[in-house]
Amino acid sequence: MALETGLQSRTLLKRLKYALSEEGEGQKRLDSVTHLIADSMGTAVCSVYLLVDSSTLELCATEGLDPGSVHKTRLRIGEGLVGLVARDAKPINTDNAPSQPGFRFMPETREERYSSFLGVPIQRLGETLGVLVVQSRSARLFTDDEIYAVEVVAMVLAEMTELGAFVGGDENLKAPHQYSVLIRGGIAQDGAAVGSVLLHEPRVVVTNPFADDINKENKRLKEAIQQLKGDVDGMLNTALKGASDEHKKILEAYRMFANSKSWLKRMEDDIESGLSAEAAVEKEQSTFRTRMARVEDVYLRDRLHDLDDLSNRLLRVLTGQGRAKITDLPENPILVARNIGPGELLEYGRNLKGIVLEEGSVGSHATVIARAMAIPLIINASGITTEALNGDRILVDGDQGIVHLRPEENVDRAFGEKIAMQSKKLERYAELKNVPAITRDGVRIHLLMNAGLMTDLPSLKNSGAEGVGLFRTELQFLARNSIPKRGELAKIYNRVLSSAGDKKVVFRTLDIGSDKVLPYMRPTDEPNPAMGWRAIRLGLDKPGVMKMQLQAFIRAAIDRDVSIMFPMIAQFGEFKMARDNLMHVLAKEAELGHKLPSKVEIGAMLETPSLAFAPKQFFELTDFVSIGGNDLKQFFYAADRENERVRKRYDTLNVSFLNLIKQIVERCDETKTPLSFCGEDAGRPMEAVCLLAMGIRTLSMRPASIGAVKSLILRTDLKELREIINTALISGEQSIRPFVSDWLAKET
Repeated sequence: MALETGLQSRTLLKRLKYALSEEGEGQKRLDSVTHLIADSMGTAVCSVYLLVDSSTLELCATEGLDPGSVHKTRLRIGEGLVGLVARDAKPINTDNAPSQPGFRFMPETREERYSSFLGVPIQRLGETLGVLVVQSRSARLFTDDEIYAVEVVAMVLAEMTELGAFVGGDENLKAPHQYSVLIRGGIAQDGAAVGSVLLHEPRVVVTNPFADDINKENKRLKEAIQQLKGDVDGMLNTALKGASDEHKKILEAYRMFANSKSWLKRMEDDIESGLSAEAAVEKEQSTFRTRMARVEDVYLRDRLHDLDDLSNRLLRVLTGQGRAKITDLPENPILVARNIGPGELLEYGRNLKGIVLEEGSVGSHATVIARAMAIPLIINASGITTEALNGDRILVDGDQGIVHLRPEENVDRAFGEKIAMQSKKLERYAELKNVPAITRDGVRIHLLMNAGLMTDLPSLKNSGAEGVGLFRTELQFLARNSIPKRGELAKIYNRVLSSAGDKKVVFRTLDIGSDKVLPYMRPTDEPNPAMGWRAIRLGLDKPGVMKMQLQAFIRAAIDRDVSIMFPMIAQFGEFKMARDNLMHVLAKEAELGHKLPSKVEIGAMLETPSLAFAPKQFFELTDFVSIGGNDLKQFFYAADRENERVRKRYDTLNVSFLNLIKQIVERCDETKTPLSFCGEDAGRPMEAVCLLAMGIRTLSMRPASIGAVKSLILRTDLKELREIINTALISGEQSIRPFVSDWLAKET
């Protein structure tokens, strides 16, 4: 029996609404659903398979198959026709199921009697929850109208599953979002945190997927679309001011989607089939989210992402459900998001105890901000935004890259003990903050902190740091929609210097490009952006921006000492050009009668192996050198720090890398050039003392690491450690780590 789109589909949904509204336990309700679908479709079989874990489908209800197989028949994703539907999130329609590739005979269900098979995914916002199947004895293909009707019903089942409509009546039927879930991700900022989930974009809950009045639902949809268009126009008109031509094209494409007639027509058709306005929006959103997962073309994925964002905005207009309010945060909030921009993250500020992102990278804007605020951050936590609900208890283990969502009691207790032990360590470290970092053999070490925000500066006192070895200036550029003015920057830099008092602050000039692209900068398509147009290369090619920032440094440091450092120097000529630019700005400021800093130190970050081989004149000309360990390591090993597959396989304590460090130390010693090491490894106690044993005397790290590093320094004899390292360097082993680990275990 063929179903006519529209009227017949609405009739089926009305019957479904009645069945779902009846009182009773979930299993009874689900059995009623399969019965009425089979009856309405004129098929011998209707079955519902639901995911019981990320890879297993279970037959949860059936009309027509052996009822004894319910909750006993299970399939892996990709196994049998049902498993293929779930894997590919695409319908399968065949008039001869046993002959189809992938067909699996399941004798307990006795389904071999049925030739025709139609399976459609039960999806919610691109997430597959199960599979809805109808089957007939006669060999026939289901019509397009019938497929559409079953897809509409599957969408409603997805919503009702999310709402827990099928819970109870059988221990196998449990409400979603009640299980304990462990999710693994990438480590972007270490640390541990316990708290409550704060969804950056809370999932919109569609409480009524049925259209009681089609005309009313169409009117609601059109009014919401008009409001959406107005919101988008207002947002884009502001954003278009001062935007590049390329940026304008992207924004106009976003506006075009908001005005798409085909998108509106598809949603109107869904309403005609019996869905409410918000259910229609979600149905189309699920469709293109599934498409988005399959698309490899970056441009098309971005456009589909735009449409996804517009759907979210439209759902919020229809339901009145909005984003998390900064003023209404739960206790100990841990932010969970698909991704987040630097401006939005800064709005939450230090209220957050942790961050978990479904996407992101170790060098993304969010990571830069999280590190600056010392907030544990896990990235690439697949599925977290669909698994988590606002208020869920969540444990973030940034040291292991693990998230425990709704943890079991024993896991919660063990994690609490870990946090308590860390707190005791921090208390011990706090007692050392005013103790000079002097090794057992009397070597004075200088420990500095990295910063990038005004809110970092209180850590100068609290952590025991002797100064700021790296102040990242790009954060003031990233967290806004237009380039900051010189006067604004001068005020910020002046406040930084004032907060630091008599302690040294080293400002790094703008380090953008690669993974840190300004929202108002024309995007560049580079095959390897980490090694492309970035940092000093961009600064020298954009002399106006560099000049403006250098003027801001000078005007901020009237009658004060100021240290300015140029990043990503690859050859002597680049440093000389950058230094000449600064000297020219100083001369011009003096010519204009402006007061100058009492002293200006000009340094370079050594982040490329090539600079270690620069001519002697470079080391003589520069006032100081800071090894940028993170980039130096990725370029030395040719291992992209954004690539999880390769970034962890290379060790800082590898003999080859330490030989490079040794050479840099010797070259700086030859010219008496002050040398420091800045980066993640400076904040790791074992790596830190090894760097010191190699001859480095100044380390710059995140404030939270200073206590642990100082604690080990106070217990370490660098002369003895250097002997251990020298032995290891000629041992033929790849890494000195085992040698140092054994020595530290005995000595400390």
